[in-house]
Amino acid sequence: MKTIIRNATIVNEGRRFIGSVVIEDEVIQEVIEGGDDSSQVYDTEIDATGLYLLPGVIDDHVHFREPGMTHKADIASESRTAAAGGVTSYMEMPNTLPQTTTIPLLEEKFALGKQNSRVNYSFYFGATNDNTDVLPQLDSHRIPGVKVFMGSSTGNMLVDHEDALLKIFQTSPLLIMAHCEDTNIINQNIAAFRKKYKGQNDFPVRYHSRIRSVEACYQSSSLAVNLAKETGARLHVAHVSSARELSLFENKPLENKKITAEVVIAHLMFSTEDYDVMGTKIKCNPAIKTPEDKAALRAALTNGLIDVVATDHAPHLLSEKEGGALKAMSGMPMIQFSLVSMLEMVDEGVLPFERVPQLMSHNPAMLFGIDRRGFIRPGYYADLVLVSPNGNWQVGEGRYYTKCGWTPMDERTFKWKVIRTIVNGRTAYCDGIVIDGVRGKELVFN
Repeated sequence: MKTIIRNATIVNEGRRFIGSVVIEDEVIQEVIEGGDDSSQVYDTEIDATGLYLLPGVIDDHVHFREPGMTHKADIASESRTAAAGGVTSYMEMPNTLPQTTTIPLLEEKFALGKQNSRVNYSFYFGATNDNTDVLPQLDSHRIPGVKVFMGSSTGNMLVDHEDALLKIFQTSPLLIMAHCEDTNIINQNIAAFRKKYKGQNDFPVRYHSRIRSVEACYQSSSLAVNLAKETGARLHVAHVSSARELSLFENKPLENKKITAEVVIAHLMFSTEDYDVMGTKIKCNPAIKTPEDKAALRAALTNGLIDVVATDHAPHLLSEKEGGALKAMSGMPMIQFSLVSMLEMVDEGVLPFERVPQLMSHNPAMLFGIDRRGFIRPGYYADLVLVSPNGNWQVGEGRYYTKCGWTPMDERTFKWKVIRTIVNGRTAYCDGIVIDGVRGKELVFN
């Protein structure tokens, strides 16, 4: 099967040019700058005149809720949503039911991914206070990393024993991805609010960022960074949410870093000023912070302190978002809108166009050592996305695919639109339709 995508504006590896891409079966055969040889015969020809061609997005941070919470999301539904957003690969978190904290449970997730995922997939192993002896047994070619919740979490996934935390950093053969919020500080803040509000069990959601405060994030992130420096561990700090935390990271080439930082779309798109309108729909952990924090995170997209942009896609039913700062569940479905949101930021002057594939495709591929993905190169898997700069569409019912049935992006108008998503050389999404017969592949890590 031979396919050509003709006359696209290709944005890849810091360059932008008009060209064509030839795909044979699953793999990119050729990248042609300028005109192509029209005498060649192809099984499929895609005219991409006026469209931009980017490497497919690699989202290193999602929650697809399967197993155990499939009333609100599952691998099939959320990978469909990913395809609709130009995301061709994802790495999913271990806080499902049961939690992915043993090798047999991890194998069960891989089986679900093989059966149901519309795009490429992998799954993190979850660290606990009690499973550190398992870490040396993990297959570094199959598993992207070890997820460590260094802050308030559900079940037994909070790693709060100093000896266990140190052992994880000393012995993990894989990258450590850390959720950093200091539980003691959070609990002290909750106690202070209850004293102030005379024992109330919940508070308006606008106080969420004062409960899960900058100090709670900074103290935990500092601990993770110091442990990584002491032990030589490879650390990736998830969803950095505050300007203060940015001081913990260095501006140098990714290949020279052992400590890296991720920011997620929610913290780039929303601030505490949005709580009055959006309410608990934008409640997430770590909390949305101030406009000044949002501005600092946006600036870090170009100053080298942030290495990866992800989503922390975390669906809940709207009924589960009822309540306030304590009772409403934290998280929001964002994966369908990550790429178009970043492209809107390009139009706002937040970052150059070429930084979008760098932060969303190239860097995740390099950081995790993903085999032959994240770039438009001959010999690489054909994971590609075509986007239109003149889509001019409004988010609304029927235009999003997440199983939970809502998004904080509802009624937002986007100029940019995902037109086609190609996964391993096959069209997985085109013009509003997800192709159900397409399945992704398990990611391989070098």
